Amino acid sequence: MAQEIEHKFLVRDDSWRKEVYRFEPLRQGYLVSDPVRSVRIRIAAGQSHLNIKSGTLGVSRSEYEYEIPLADAREILEQLCSKPLLEKTRHFVRYGDHIWEIDVFEGDNAGLVVAEVELAALGESFARPPWLGEEVSHDPRYYNSELAKHPYKEWR
Repeated sequence: MAQEIEHKFLVRDDSWRKEVYRFEPLRQGYLVSDPVRSVRIRIAAGQSHLNIKSGTLGVSRSEYEYEIPLADAREILEQLCSKPLLEKTRHFVRYGDHIWEIDVFEGDNAGLVVAEVELAALGESFARPPWLGEEVSHDPRYYNSELAKHPYKEWR
């Protein structure tokens, strides 16, 4: 079984920006999003993927991802995915032995910035950068599938 082990955090400040070595805009939409599963389409860096995840809360979830033709992904996003689509820019930062992905959201989720670190095993230790804020791995509001249904702009 494919498994994703990922911790998600809020970001305290912009000091991470000086450490970015790569970034890419992402556009994604959901075909299915419920407490049991999510099925999404994502376009990033000229590639597109179909992604299936379990709805399990926490840092470990089942995840399956498959590359699909870019033209198909564009059609699915526009014609079949729930709206609004999620748009964000993902920034990559090396800190300690890991690569951190910092997502700066746009559109209905503008103002939200989260950092994620993917681990190889449950309980694996990782260095916490000074710009890291509160962990939100167990808060479903921060899942991308939830942000598509209940955007950050509605929280305030």
